[in-house]
Amino acid sequence: MAATPAYPCCAIVPPHILDRLAGLGHAPARRSVAVDTALREQRLLAVPSAAAAPHRLTRTVADAGHTETLPGRTVRTEGGGPVADDSADRAYDGLGATFELYREVYGRASIDDVWLPLDATVHYGDRYDNAFWNGSRMVFGDGDGEIFVDFTACLDVIGHELTHGVTQFTADLEYRDQPGALNESLSDVFGSLVKQYALGQRAEEADWLIGAGLLAPGVRGVALRSMKAPGTAYDDDRLGTDPQPAHMDGYVRTRSDSGGVHINSGIPNRAFYLAAVAIGGHAWEGAGRIWYDTLTSGRLSPTTDFAAFARATVATASSHNPRVSGVADAVADAWSQVGISTT
Repeated sequence: MAATPAYPCCAIVPPHILDRLAGLGHAPARRSVAVDTALREQRLLAVPSAAAAPHRLTRTVADAGHTETLPGRTVRTEGGGPVADDSADRAYDGLGATFELYREVYGRASIDDVWLPLDATVHYGDRYDNAFWNGSRMVFGDGDGEIFVDFTACLDVIGHELTHGVTQFTADLEYRDQPGALNESLSDVFGSLVKQYALGQRAEEADWLIGAGLLAPGVRGVALRSMKAPGTAYDDDRLGTDPQPAHMDGYVRTRSDSGGVHINSGIPNRAFYLAAVAIGGHAWEGAGRIWYDTLTSGRLSPTTDFAAFARATVATASSHNPRVSGVADAVADAWSQVGISTT
C-alpha cells in the first residue's frame, strides 16, 4: 500500500513552541523551525510496498551523523545486539515496544497491517529540536541540551509518531482543524498506551503525560502535553504557558499550526483519559480497544470531526458489549465532560 502523497510530515514538538523559542533568539530552535517548514512543504515520502516483507518484526536504525540527509548509515538491524550508541538502542527498543502493543493487543501486523519494516534515523541535524514520522521512517533529533534532551529518551514519543503511520493507513484524517487535532490526539493516546503497556500500568497508575523527561533540567514543566489535565504541562519563561484547552469552551480558532492541531488535541485527549479511568483496568484493553476499533473500522472519513468520532466510539463500545450499557455510558459521559455531545 502506498502512502497518501498529500499527507503531512508530523513532528512531536508543536510549531508554537519552536516559534516562540526562535523569536527569543534560540539558535537551535531557529534552525529546527527552518527544517520543519521544509519538511511540511515536502509532505511525506512514499512508503514502499511491504507485500514482500517477512511476516515478523523487522527493524533498522541508521545514524544521520548530525546531517539532514536520510536515511544515514545503518548501525543496528533486526536481531543484532546493542551498539555503542544509546540513541540507536533506545530507538530500536522503542520501535519494538510500539510493534508489540499493536501486534499483541490489537493483532496488527506492523504500522500498515501488512508487516511494514520499522525504520528509524537518529542524530538527525545539528541540535535538532524535534522528532518526526515522514511516512516511511521515524527521525530523531538530539535536542539542544538546553531546552530539550535527546528525542529517543521518551517511549511515548516513539509510539506517538509511529501512530501517525497507523492513522495514515486507516482513517487518513486530514491534518488540519478538528480532523488534524483528532489525528494528533490519536497519536497521544496510543503513544501513552505504548508506555503504559511496557510498564504494565493500570489506567489510574499512569502519568498520562506526553514527553515526560524530554524537557532539559531547568525548564519549568513536566512534559509537552498532559492528557489528564491539558494546559498544565509547562509554564516557562522560554516555552511560554501550555495553551491546550480541556473543554470545547476553550477551543482555539487559529490559522497557525494547521488550525491548532497540537493545541485543540487536548480536548479529545482528556475525553480518552476520562473514559479510560472510568472503565478502569488496563487502558489498552478498555478505552484503547474502543478507540483502536473505531480508528480501524472503516466508518471514519478524512474529515471526521470531534463529534463524529465521539459518536463512533460510543457505537463501538455498544457493539462490544450490546447487553452492558456501562462501558458505552462511560464513553459518552467522558465526551460530555469535555463539551461534546454523542446524541
